[in-house]
Amino acid sequence: MEERISVFDMFKIGIGPSSSHTLGPWRAALRFLKEFSQINNISEIKQIQILLYGSLAKTGIGHGTDIAVQLGLMGEDPVTFDTELVNSTIQQIIDSKKLLIDHKTNINFNPFSDIVFLMDASLPFHPNALTFIAETNDNQTFAKTYYSIGGGFVVAEGDDNLEIEHFKLPFPIDKAEDLIDHCLSNMMSISEIIWENEKAWRSPNETIRGVLKIWETMKNCIYKGCHTFGDLPGGLQVTRRAAILNQKLVDAKTYSNFEEWLTIIQESGNNFSKVLNWVSCFALAVNEENASFGRVVTAPTNGASGVIPSVLMYYIAFCNGNSNKKILKFIMTAAEIGSIFKKGSTISAAMGGCQAEIGVSSAMAAGALTECMGGSVQQVMMAAEIAMEHHLGLTCDPIGGLVQIPCIERNTMGAIKAITASQLALESDPTKAKVTLDDVIKTMWSTALDMNSKYKETSDGGLAVHVPISLPEC
Repeated sequence: MEERISVFDMFKIGIGPSSSHTLGPWRAALRFLKEFSQINNISEIKQIQILLYGSLAKTGIGHGTDIAVQLGLMGEDPVTFDTELVNSTIQQIIDSKKLLIDHKTNINFNPFSDIVFLMDASLPFHPNALTFIAETNDNQTFAKTYYSIGGGFVVAEGDDNLEIEHFKLPFPIDKAEDLIDHCLSNMMSISEIIWENEKAWRSPNETIRGVLKIWETMKNCIYKGCHTFGDLPGGLQVTRRAAILNQKLVDAKTYSNFEEWLTIIQESGNNFSKVLNWVSCFALAVNEENASFGRVVTAPTNGASGVIPSVLMYYIAFCNGNSNKKILKFIMTAAEIGSIFKKGSTISAAMGGCQAEIGVSSAMAAGALTECMGGSVQQVMMAAEIAMEHHLGLTCDPIGGLVQIPCIERNTMGAIKAITASQLALESDPTKAKVTLDDVIKTMWSTALDMNSKYKETSDGGLAVHVPISLPEC
């Protein structure tokens, strides 16, 4: 069955630090509750155990997987849950050794023994696997295994990608070539094609509201990250840099809200150095928020959530992109490019390394910016290809299993590469390109298959083992 992926599948609102290790397990826990309640009453649960496998086990503590499954089992929504309550809620569970399942029934629960990190075990379908085992009052057992396959997507053992919608779309797209053909044969832009497809899922007004909510979440995340000082949690003692950089860039000018701040940014000038600093500042802000269990948007993942917002901010601040219509165009184009990567390769670092996160997000941003700057569909594809081509083979080796080093800085690099790729494509003749986007997606996937597992979000290689940083006992 063909995969049909909406804008709102690629861009999901949630809580950091990881879409695959935090949002995915959280959504898996919610799904477990739903599936259990279909056969039994939640109040019948007397005990729950969670088994984490593979990458979820190896970097689960640093990525907050244990926190996510507890909040999910409580029935909390990652879209609306107050991020300020994460730590206090988890501490209450630790202190009381009680877990309120689905807001309905309290059970005895010790996160240090009932969440099991199986460091040396993995399941064949995907490295990010977890199993929920519930025992009922009448001693019956209900167990379910789920896979967090990247970007907040979750499938269950035995599923045929049940989370992926299968609609008859007016313009079905599996490869970049399909998208090009639709655009050329119908004389439509990429965003126009995607707009028509989105109508298969919902009304135009619902799509507009949903996309603008995505941008509002990104915008709030940027603004908050640019105005929050201190160290990131986790024990690495990484100092937030976005607020410090923003302070230097605004140069003592005063403001009280995002709009006034944006005006100062625009008035600061668009010389090369200034623009580079601002783009880096935006990207740092988002991923520092992500590392702090802040609210972010998968773009297409949490670990790469700073690239697209920072490039979109660049477009808004320096390229006259500050209108709802232009923002819609940007986000819809980016989403479709991301969906092509997901269909043809992966957006999971546990499967493909960081090329699957920063590389894909950079390609999405490059293509979206090119579309918005008036590029042809061929130039859009060229921009996305250039961006990914220069991320091929990028490993995922987070120090301490935390989405901080090198993850945060990589978002700045991905954003800058996206802008550069867009400019190159806009100044090039795409008919002379030697590599297509489909070619680079195939190459990315074969590279992912060849990549050593220690460079796939396990913290078993690379910077994670060569940088001598000691973490306190968790």
